[in-house]
Amino acid sequence: MTFAATILTLYPEMFPGPLGASLAGKAMAEGKWSCDTVQIRDFALDKHNNVDSPPAGGGAGMVLKCDVLGGAVDHAIQQQPSAPILAMTPRGKPITQARIREMAAGPGVTLLCGRFEGFDERIFEARPQIEQVSLADIVLSGGEMAALTILDACIRLLPGVMGAPSSGAEESFEEGLLEYPHYTRPQEWEGRTIPEVLRSGDHAKIAAWRKAMSEDHTRLRRPDLWERHEDARVQSASGARRKEKDTDQ
Repeated sequence: MTFAATILTLYPEMFPGPLGASLAGKAMAEGKWSCDTVQIRDFALDKHNNVDSPPAGGGAGMVLKCDVLGGAVDHAIQQQPSAPILAMTPRGKPITQARIREMAAGPGVTLLCGRFEGFDERIFEARPQIEQVSLADIVLSGGEMAALTILDACIRLLPGVMGAPSSGAEESFEEGLLEYPHYTRPQEWEGRTIPEVLRSGDHAKIAAWRKAMSEDHTRLRRPDLWERHEDARVQSASGARRKEKDTDQ
């Protein structure tokens, strides 16, 4: 099954962009995923093809019109009725690796790219199936770069795109932790050597070291992730104890 990406944008020439190269480009050439762009301006309702208007109540910038967006979104729904629709906006919920994995397992995704001051809020009220998502606490010139990033994250998880099946599992966020540090040849560089444990050949010790490094790095660099990881571990242990108690009765 081909993973079908539909991008609603004012700048269709930005796609596939970098996704036409490297692993994603090879996967596209092999038919593992497809990229279809929809020009939002094609759904303008006046002779000037206007897609935006000044914000109600005053203020700087322009806002994408809900009637134009509605036509573009409805067209995408007709094209891919079962695909999730994500709107790129700094006001959205931060995208997670878990959500990326869910989408990669599905038929595809529709990505709505904003510009200017963003979207008329009524598009989200009228089309509640649209998910508002963001990459991080940053503001971009438009949603296209965010859409490219989300697509890249999905495409690399498609079957056959990455070489080793384990490549997508042993990395940051997959287990609620940051990934452990990596090393490769040369064994010594500028007086720094590869940790002895990684040269020991003892796979059990290596696995324990990598787990400890993941935990240490997460605790120090991402205390928010560490807190969630610890909460999940406590809940899991508590559930196991309850199960054992019920079995003993």
